[in-house]
Amino acid sequence: MGEWLSEPLPEPAEWTGGQPGKRARRDAGPLAEAGFRKCHSFKWSLVFKEKQQAEGKIMRIFVTGATGALGRHLVPGLVAAGHGVTATTRSPGKVAQLREAGAEPVILDGLDREAVIAAVRAATPEVIVHEMTALADMRGLRDPDKVFAATNELRTRGTDNLLAAAARAGTRRVIAQSNTNMVERSGGRVKTEEDPLDSRPIPSAARALAAIKHVETTVPAAVPEGIVLRYGNFYGPGASDVLLEAVRKRQWPVIGGGTGIWSFIEITDAAAATLAAVGRGEPGIYNIVDSDPAPEAEWLPYLAQVAGAKPPLRVPAWLGRLLAGEFVVAQMTSARGSSNEKAAKELGWEPRYASWREGFRAWVSE
Repeated sequence: MGEWLSEPLPEPAEWTGGQPGKRARRDAGPLAEAGFRKCHSFKWSLVFKEKQQAEGKIMRIFVTGATGALGRHLVPGLVAAGHGVTATTRSPGKVAQLREAGAEPVILDGLDREAVIAAVRAATPEVIVHEMTALADMRGLRDPDKVFAATNELRTRGTDNLLAAAARAGTRRVIAQSNTNMVERSGGRVKTEEDPLDSRPIPSAARALAAIKHVETTVPAAVPEGIVLRYGNFYGPGASDVLLEAVRKRQWPVIGGGTGIWSFIEITDAAAATLAAVGRGEPGIYNIVDSDPAPEAEWLPYLAQVAGAKPPLRVPAWLGRLLAGEFVVAQMTSARGSSNEKAAKELGWEPRYASWREGFRAWVSE
């Protein structure tokens, strides 16, 4: 469910101080229109190989972080749309996965500047999609800057390497990943792309915020068509199974009243938005979220209900701060949601799951 959710929070006994909508069609949406249908595992499978993005230009796309939670859905979508895809991974063991998806695999360390430049020049892409993170082994968020240290490097040095490569290869469009969790935590409950990032960051997340700022300022300025996609909190296949497990075990409580507003995006909806951004959209920042921002006190009990779990525990902020840290408490109590109006208008995209309510139901039924 996005970057912020990793492992279950402490057992219920610890939290208590030791005391005992209408469901959307699954085959609807932009990827389906590109020739995909949904299978039982929530992955997209190609059904009309001959149907290739008739409305747009066929392009060479260079995708980094291609085997991550988003990339594993994006790469098949790009291939199905007819694009020629070069896809990178740090792991030799994932090369076959990329080749099976129809991409040309490249083993690449995003922090190796010369290797990045060489790989991009060899691929001569018209679009670069930057999805590099290092979150597979993330454990806890008491110290976000420690947890995100490698990802922060990929968002600073890694981004700079890709932009240098784009300049050398003559690539005009670069699409980079950001997220909605770092927006200002005061004022209106729903923010647009024009609203600033957090002006009073939690000290333990200061470097993570700086890395996000680097992406959001550098990418639009460095290339003719620089686009930053602020993804909401991911859920769905391969994105947040740990959240579902924690909810079922009552290890994810409502903290301090659960007043923090969250914006979600189902993982294949996020991939569809990224595919749309390959050929559409003016340079700038776009929120990639569903249409239903909601407080933790609303979405968490609902997820527990549809998952067949008991209602989540409720704990005061001071206890949440003691056990999970200030950053987690801030997300649960003072986070702000995001609007998707700009993405809908300029990218011609809308989420298949307009609300996490229908998305959660589909997710837990798989």
